[in-house]
Amino acid sequence: MNQTAMLNRRNFLYGLGASLGSVALTDLLASEQPTGPLAPKAPHHQPRAKAVIMLFMEGGPSHIDTFDPKPKLDQLHLKNFVTENKKLAGMTKGNRFFVRSPYQFKQAGNAGIPMCEHFHHLAETEVADELCVYRGCQAESVNHPAALFHMNTGNSFGGDPAIGSWLTYGLGSENQNLPGYVVMTELAAPQGGSGNWSNGFLPPSFQGTPLRSKGSPLLDLTPPSWKNRAHQRANLDVLHAMNQEHLSEHPHHDQLAARMENYELAFRMQMEVPELVDLRNETPATQSMYGLDDPETESFGRRCLLARKLVEQGVRCVQIFSGGWDSHDFIERAHRKRIRSVDKPIAGLIKDLNARGMLDDTLIVWTGEFGRTPDNTVRGGETAIGRDHNAEAMAMFFAGGGVKKGAVVGGTDELGAKAVDIAHPIRDVHVTLLHLLGLDDNKLTYFHGGRFKQLSQFGGKLIPELLA
Repeated sequence: MNQTAMLNRRNFLYGLGASLGSVALTDLLASEQPTGPLAPKAPHHQPRAKAVIMLFMEGGPSHIDTFDPKPKLDQLHLKNFVTENKKLAGMTKGNRFFVRSPYQFKQAGNAGIPMCEHFHHLAETEVADELCVYRGCQAESVNHPAALFHMNTGNSFGGDPAIGSWLTYGLGSENQNLPGYVVMTELAAPQGGSGNWSNGFLPPSFQGTPLRSKGSPLLDLTPPSWKNRAHQRANLDVLHAMNQEHLSEHPHHDQLAARMENYELAFRMQMEVPELVDLRNETPATQSMYGLDDPETESFGRRCLLARKLVEQGVRCVQIFSGGWDSHDFIERAHRKRIRSVDKPIAGLIKDLNARGMLDDTLIVWTGEFGRTPDNTVRGGETAIGRDHNAEAMAMFFAGGGVKKGAVVGGTDELGAKAVDIAHPIRDVHVTLLHLLGLDDNKLTYFHGGRFKQLSQFGGKLIPELLA
């Protein structure tokens, strides 16, 4: 068989997928079960959670000033860092001093989880007893964009799929009228921008969909007054027919296939999204629980409430970014304000999910890109003290979704400089998150660049101490 005949035969076989008979069959089956790239898929094993809400504190919250108190720093406060650490002599330049936490700590919940005094709502017993605080994570970079990419995609250089993209690639979505992966930022995007929720080398259908923080959550969500649904449908049908003809001649053109699917998803979203993002149908008590009645908490609270509504409607992954945690100076003031802005909304989210019977199968993750140092230069007096970046120690917490309740896992040294107990790199955290959602990192792969790739890059280990 010559090459032309082989190509014609291949195109004919691909074209069968676009024949009238197969289209009719596909339409018939579509009424019974979803199809397309975001159709639900079977997990690798029994999942503990079916959705994840990631609360990302961009800038690197200080573990020493949130969930990992270090009394030793009270004794060393403002003492010379190099003098007190002989092994660092000759390695550390500059006049650096130990810095104690400006906050008091309290024991929260029945488990007595150490927590900064400004976490008033997370410290409530019904909330604190749902938390699993992990103090053993270690990052790799102290550069913000690289560390953000690493935590979100597993690759410090960017360009790889985000964790939400891997989840929707592996599991699909339970609602075909909404994106499987939704991202909500503040007015300013995090460093690295959309690379933090990119589909990378995965098909475009798995990219995160950002919802705007002001005005309409999506541009052009409402069609113009002169165009009704019937007009839109007719136009889409003509466009689909033209695209399908082109696709039948170029069956490997996944960009076009994804664009066709996105047009259809956008059309379906016009019916479902407006009601979903309208929070006026939530009771005043619910709105208050999320802090929507307070200007300091309204923005983050609105996004947390919307996250609950999204996962309630079958969205697989929701990611919320909160900026302003990069406190190189004036940490007492800066962290206090940031804690206040997220404390009530996060507690409200946990209580609301629990009351609705959704917390057990919704995994909540609170994290930043790295932790902070126990020392700093002292500029502008003691009230101006802050902390620098620290990749070797950080704190994060989880709730719901099959993690331990009321627990503190792992630990750092007496100064908070380095994780020393149950210490794991970020890739192991990623492997554990996938595991909780029923996915095996070694099986969730995609062939690209000559090899099968995965979220953990080259494999990682489960952190069993985090599991209930």
